[in-house]
Amino acid sequence: MSTVKAVIFDFDGTISTLRAGWEEVMIPFMQESIAGGRALTEAEEARLRAEVESYVDQSTGIQTVFQMQWLAETVRRYGWNNEVMDQWQYKAEYNRLLMEKVERRLQLLESGKLERENFLIKGSEQLLDRLHQADIALYVASGTDHPDVEREAKALGVYRYFAGIHGAPLRQAECPKEKIISDLLGSGATAAEQMAVIGDGKVEITLAKASGAAAYGLASDELRREGINPVKEARLLAAGADWIAGDFLNLEEWLGRLGLG
Repeated sequence: MSTVKAVIFDFDGTISTLRAGWEEVMIPFMQESIAGGRALTEAEEARLRAEVESYVDQSTGIQTVFQMQWLAETVRRYGWNNEVMDQWQYKAEYNRLLMEKVERRLQLLESGKLERENFLIKGSEQLLDRLHQADIALYVASGTDHPDVEREAKALGVYRYFAGIHGAPLRQAECPKEKIISDLLGSGATAAEQMAVIGDGKVEITLAKASGAAAYGLASDELRREGINPVKEARLLAAGADWIAGDFLNLEEWLGRLGLG
């Protein structure tokens, strides 16, 4: 491709692993919310878990409130729990549970007890640095709440690389990934063929393909922070990713893909 002018990165699972394991929080939270304390048969439990796991897998990358909207609708559909909350209440409770894990990691990071490299996908900072030096406009677009994305980017030492960080606006059901792509193309400063989107979820890949931008999948293994996660790889292939890697260690390959080889 020709040299890019702008690169949009997803954040969680693409650059940061601070939220690694979020599925292990969301899936049981959704199951418990739907079941509502009902004693399920083995068949009911298996059916419920399969539906929740399938939804979480295919919704990776969207704004959390949309996932919680699905949860509220599913609680009503099953009818097992009479106490149905709205999507914002479910989101608040899910965030509380998730942040117990994330906050411990942030405190260890911010206190210096852990190094930031422990929570960065390998090679990500080197790529960001090279692109920044080449005056490429870099952006983050994430379904995580905006203040949290900013804090986590600062804690990881990568905040300085970005021309803009766009997380989910508080109490608004708006997709920041769709908005930043639309804004960049609408401004006329960046043509679709001069834009690349990099992420580990199908949402950003689908949006990139629809806009005509390059769509590069990052099928990251968030525990090892390198190598291919086959589940993510399958998801990204199905979304139509133009190319897939598991990390950013092959810097020259990435630079070549972005027209800077």
